[in-house]
Amino acid sequence: MVLGILKEQYFNRVSIAPSSSKKLDVMGLTRMVEKGAGEKAGFSDALYNENGFAPASRESILATSDIIVSIAPVSDSELGKMKKNAIYISMFAPYQNAEVLDQLAKHPINVISMDMIPRTTLAQSMDILSSMASLAGYKAVLKATDYYNNMFPMMMTAAGTIPPTKVMILGAGVAGLQAIATAKRLGAVVEAFDTRTAAKEEVMSLGANFVEVEGATDDRGAGGYAVQQSEEYLEKQRALVQERALKSNIIIATAQVRGRKAPLLVTEDTIQNMKPGSVIVDLAASTGGNCAFTENNKTIVKNGVTIVGNSDLSDELSGVASTLFSNNIINFLQIVVKDGIANLNEENEIIKSALISKSN
Repeated sequence: MVLGILKEQYFNRVSIAPSSSKKLDVMGLTRMVEKGAGEKAGFSDALYNENGFAPASRESILATSDIIVSIAPVSDSELGKMKKNAIYISMFAPYQNAEVLDQLAKHPINVISMDMIPRTTLAQSMDILSSMASLAGYKAVLKATDYYNNMFPMMMTAAGTIPPTKVMILGAGVAGLQAIATAKRLGAVVEAFDTRTAAKEEVMSLGANFVEVEGATDDRGAGGYAVQQSEEYLEKQRALVQERALKSNIIIATAQVRGRKAPLLVTEDTIQNMKPGSVIVDLAASTGGNCAFTENNKTIVKNGVTIVGNSDLSDELSGVASTLFSNNIINFLQIVVKDGIANLNEENEIIKSALISKSN
């Protein structure tokens, strides 16, 4: 079987790294890679060639590969160029756009959406959302330091004592927890909000203060995802966020509800009353943002507060992000491909969850 790796049109990352060659050999997969696919991630065509990846044109990969991988989905016209019964692996987020399922059903291919991998212990090594979120949380704090005009740690000098920066994290999922750890390493005083009761212990274990809002909807059956909260709860949360935001220097916003618009937590009034020079990094920008003024993929300034709207910060760490993404894909392929033969066995819960369109 032939595995084809496409060059990303909008990302610096690449879906399969050259370091995966040995595991692909064990699976019995030959492979092709689009020319220049790994350049922005630090992987040259020569490095791919040394690891058994044959350089090829995009047209050739689409037409001849049995398994095709990309991070962002290709266009409908390119879906139509794939060979019958091919397996296409990408990130379709059908929970945000259900119409994509009708589009995919028109093509005689099998489609795997890696963002549908269940968040279970067994599938943890394939969880691309968690891998990318962890990197985004780390980068969000570093991004904040680019715009913040002070330093994070407390420092005592002959000229006086510099107080520590106060950082508030909204949402203590994978991205939020990594943001907490990074801000603490830099010496900040950190506190975090989250609706999930299980997050409290994790937040406190990282040395941050957990700010609890009473009355959250039970989330035990949500598979690790945040659930939609009542408007009454959100109002109480917004009031408490405003109170804490006025004392904070930096806010890292990561709160999202799968398949829904991100909850508005930082209101216009909050921003109008924050300290000038404060920074907000909104990782929920692509789903509306946690901040009232957030604009996706833009950095703006309101009332002296810098607001960075970016849900793809992992792409700015393209080398390690590509390696982790690749590892997640390889771990998934290991349950699908044996001795050069692919079997999309839907009795396997991981495959069943991720297979969003079938060729027959």
